[in-house]
Amino acid sequence: MISENLREVRQEIQKSCALVARPTASVTLVGVTKYASLEQTKELINAGVRHLGENRADKFLLKKQALADFPDLTWHFIGNLQRRKVKSIVDEIDYLHSLDNLSLAGEIQKRAHKELKCFVEVNVSGEESKQGIPVAEFEDFIAALAGYDKIKVVGLMTMAPFASTAAEQRDVFTQLALLRDQIQSKALSWAPCHELSMGMSNDYPVAIEAGATFVRVGSALFQEE
Repeated sequence: MISENLREVRQEIQKSCALVARPTASVTLVGVTKYASLEQTKELINAGVRHLGENRADKFLLKKQALADFPDLTWHFIGNLQRRKVKSIVDEIDYLHSLDNLSLAGEIQKRAHKELKCFVEVNVSGEESKQGIPVAEFEDFIAALAGYDKIKVVGLMTMAPFASTAAEQRDVFTQLALLRDQIQSKALSWAPCHELSMGMSNDYPVAIEAGATFVRVGSALFQEE
């Protein structure tokens, strides 16, 4: 079932890329395994997915250890990262998708032994329930990261409002793409900002059409008919 779901997701990615004349290879599929069992995660890996996303530090560490036989995996931490958890995982992950405050940046700088690829999370929709830097503050935030040599801002991340329409999703994602272009044009050494992490199981086709380079898909991969 997982391999069939993966085939359908990949077809959807291919179709969405074709609609806007993008190569399929420009989109990285992150399989979100936070609710998946170890066996389900292994099945996804064996089907060809090598980028995995988790959002709980303790569960991530256990799962990574259990999957030590797969040394070529790329690990994405996609949830809110508490400062007290930074020490345990910062050198174990490859990407952080939720950098949104200087306190967290400072803890990463203090604990990391290698450069960490980070997405700055931006609250494009302005929802109070959403994490992320307000749009009005995000340029200053990225400028403030100049002195943190353990952090490389590879891109921006956002989430569309829950139960939003395709038009509303497209508006949020397009705004993030414009913000990404704004930072990318500055050619900042610490923030090349080439990537866009946006789109989940319910809206990743729209996100791809708006320019997403990383999509975080979970339930669409593990759902049963």
